[in-house]
Amino acid sequence: MFDDYFDELDRRRFLTGSAAAVGAGLLAGLPATNAFAAGFPSRNMKVYVPTREGGGADRNLRAFTSIWKKYLKVNFEPSFYPGAAGRVGYEKYMGIASDDGHDLLFGNMGPEVLNWVVKKPTGFNVSDLIYFGQMDRDPGIVFVGRKSKFKSLKEIVEEGKKRTIKVGVSRLAHPATLGILALGRHTGAKFNVVPLSGGKRTRAGVATGEMDCGALPSGGIARRGKNFRILGIFDDSNPMPDLVKGAVLVNKEFGMNLPPLIAGARAFGIKKAAIDKHPANFKILTDTSNKVFGDPDYQKVLKKTKVPMELFTKSSSQAEIAKYVANITKIGEQYKDLLTGKS
Repeated sequence: MFDDYFDELDRRRFLTGSAAAVGAGLLAGLPATNAFAAGFPSRNMKVYVPTREGGGADRNLRAFTSIWKKYLKVNFEPSFYPGAAGRVGYEKYMGIASDDGHDLLFGNMGPEVLNWVVKKPTGFNVSDLIYFGQMDRDPGIVFVGRKSKFKSLKEIVEEGKKRTIKVGVSRLAHPATLGILALGRHTGAKFNVVPLSGGKRTRAGVATGEMDCGALPSGGIARRGKNFRILGIFDDSNPMPDLVKGAVLVNKEFGMNLPPLIAGARAFGIKKAAIDKHPANFKILTDTSNKVFGDPDYQKVLKKTKVPMELFTKSSSQAEIAKYVANITKIGEQYKDLLTGKS
């Protein structure tokens, strides 16, 4: 892998040296951004991941970059920065990453955008970061363990009108968390959300009965159907009707009007300054990343993740990503008091 990279680098150096005399005059007349893009990328891509290694972000990142690297002709070097619900990784990236296009961030847009709604970032503005290359669309859900007495989401809501229901969540500022709290406000049910720091711990809390139910992205629960049952979906449709049976659409079941609360929306981020300074480099990144979605090898890699294929996007539109970020920001502002525990 690394040998291939250095072979390619040596080849570029040779071509650059042999063409220098002929091309110097031509390059002098080109805009700086175009000249820069001609040799982009010139080193490995560094990726800042604002979570711990081994989770859903790590899985999706490695699957995608294992194919993307064949188009960019360089490797990807991820570094993981868990802490403060993603805040540590974002502030690390925005603080020290280069703005030449070689340094990217990779995160889960939903919970991390909500994090900025709850508390503004330190040292940068949210608009200083642009997302691209969204690779999954995994809705937030409400689920229970197989041994739970609850057979429907309506039963949970009715019980919540009599006593406080303990709900396990991965973190407080999260689309699935927002969904269950909004449901409680709408119906009058009392939900006490308990952040358990990650999907694995949340599943464990629900499986053992420590939590009455849980709220997470659907993929990790759907593929563990022997242990859990999904009762409600915070989306306009059920993306996995063959796999998830009996779950209700929360809006339809309870007469609500929430936007789709996509809890797994993993994408790359890049400094806006990098786009402004080197637009040609950003075009290379978007053009090559878009090729990954249609690559047959990528589909093979995805199947090995065991996450339902229905949850992975077939393409990545900048307009759709911007719309998602705007919607999740708007709903976060609307329910900010719930996410901060000040209701």
